[in-house]
Amino acid sequence: MKKYILLMASLLLFFSCKEENETEEKVAEVKVEKVTIERFDKLFFESKPEDLPKLKQQFPFFFPEGNGDEVWQKRMNDPFLRKLYIEVQKKFPDLQSLDSGFEDLFRHIKYYYPEFKSPRVITLIEDNNDITAIFQKELVIVPLSLYLGKDSYLYEGLPKYQVQEYEPSQILPNMVTAFSMGRIPVPKDNTLLSEMIYSGKELYLKDMLIPDIADEHKMGYTKEQLAWSKANEGEIWRYFVDRKLLYSTDHKLMDRFIKPAPFSKFYLELDNESPGRLGQWIGWQIVRSYAENNKNVPLQQILAMDAKALFDKSKYKPKSDAE
Repeated sequence: MKKYILLMASLLLFFSCKEENETEEKVAEVKVEKVTIERFDKLFFESKPEDLPKLKQQFPFFFPEGNGDEVWQKRMNDPFLRKLYIEVQKKFPDLQSLDSGFEDLFRHIKYYYPEFKSPRVITLIEDNNDITAIFQKELVIVPLSLYLGKDSYLYEGLPKYQVQEYEPSQILPNMVTAFSMGRIPVPKDNTLLSEMIYSGKELYLKDMLIPDIADEHKMGYTKEQLAWSKANEGEIWRYFVDRKLLYSTDHKLMDRFIKPAPFSKFYLELDNESPGRLGQWIGWQIVRSYAENNKNVPLQQILAMDAKALFDKSKYKPKSDAE
């Protein structure tokens, strides 16, 4: 019996890999414009006051009306922003690998969204920690100052769970998150399950658009946090089911299992061992299970599906140690 199960698992893996390879071959044939990232961060902080008119003409969206040139000159000479600029130039002396990364991302987007046209990609230095990526129809903005690495001295005082995502490896995953805005319907019933699957759809979109990126980076986890999630998946699911949390609208569940946090809150001894956002992680596995069991359903239809309907057809049921 064990040999039969292993054989079936091997066959499923083989055909799954074959399908993925065929899809990637089709994606590789998609034509997109060559990406050359524009370094506004460098241009701005290396400019002189007399260069401002030219910069305004080239990047009008960074210079809203109502601010005189003295505002921008002050920003050029701001001590903290100058430190960010120096560290950004050390961390990102060139962006060739990021150019190719964006080009591959745009190729995947165009494969699934044929009407897509490659936007301009522009880098800047930003002191707002809440904005990690902007993805608009004609413009993508990358705040390089938020990807200096978790050990950067400039992030001292910020929460560890937040800073661990300030790595260069998070740039493309964060871009997909920004791209997903408006493409995945926001839950209306506010149940934990709906919020889990909303997050799961976003993460599944990363599977499709940046397939070569490691799962821990898609999730914003460390390798250890990802391993913990996999090892305890069945127990996490059992906890949600046994306590009848899936269809609960208790807003505290969002803080406990969906929103960024140092750990998830089961109110058990294992809490400090767990990563935050485990509701997102489980939601991802549910959407993956649905996609695996419904291979003919297009990506955009999966993203638009009602959460309960998707869950009911997902056949998701991980085993826990107690079973």
